[in-house]
Amino acid sequence: MSDDETALPVRLNLGCGPLPASGWINADRHPYDGVDLCGDILDGLRLGDRTMDCVVAIHVLQDLAWADVPRALHEIRRVLKPGGVLRLGLPDLDRAIDAYRRGDAGYFHIPDADARSVGAKLVTQIIWYGSVRTPFNFAFAGEVLTQAGFRDVERCAFRETRHGDGSIVALDNRPRESLFVEALA
Repeated sequence: MSDDETALPVRLNLGCGPLPASGWINADRHPYDGVDLCGDILDGLRLGDRTMDCVVAIHVLQDLAWADVPRALHEIRRVLKPGGVLRLGLPDLDRAIDAYRRGDAGYFHIPDADARSVGAKLVTQIIWYGSVRTPFNFAFAGEVLTQAGFRDVERCAFRETRHGDGSIVALDNRPRESLFVEALA
């Protein structure tokens, strides 16, 4: 077996927040404890071209302005090795709309003190108190990923992947409200 076959994958946990993961390069805009790489993706990641085997970004891209999403995806693609995997977890706009149409107030993570009606809960959750700048559904995610040069864009279930040893799904969270997408560089 060659060194390439036995080497551990180089994995980037992009937007880790205050919860860095062991065995990953943890990156965030804020200098939380355990963050290995602090900076804004729009300023460029301090990583070489084609150095990452996989990048996982859970609930990150929605906080970017619509015009900045393609820039961020191009930067992620730059650091991924050819054939490297990107896994995204995004708030699922379609699920939120479906819950609204069903009148399912319990779907939303919004307390009644902040929004009582299902419509108000929908809007508050979609914009998440002002932090979400770009809502996502699978169609939109697929288009921006393809435009950024990714291929084999797939919708995935929570903690399911068709790539590697399965460790890429270890960072998945918020299954009820999230859309999971994988694409290859």
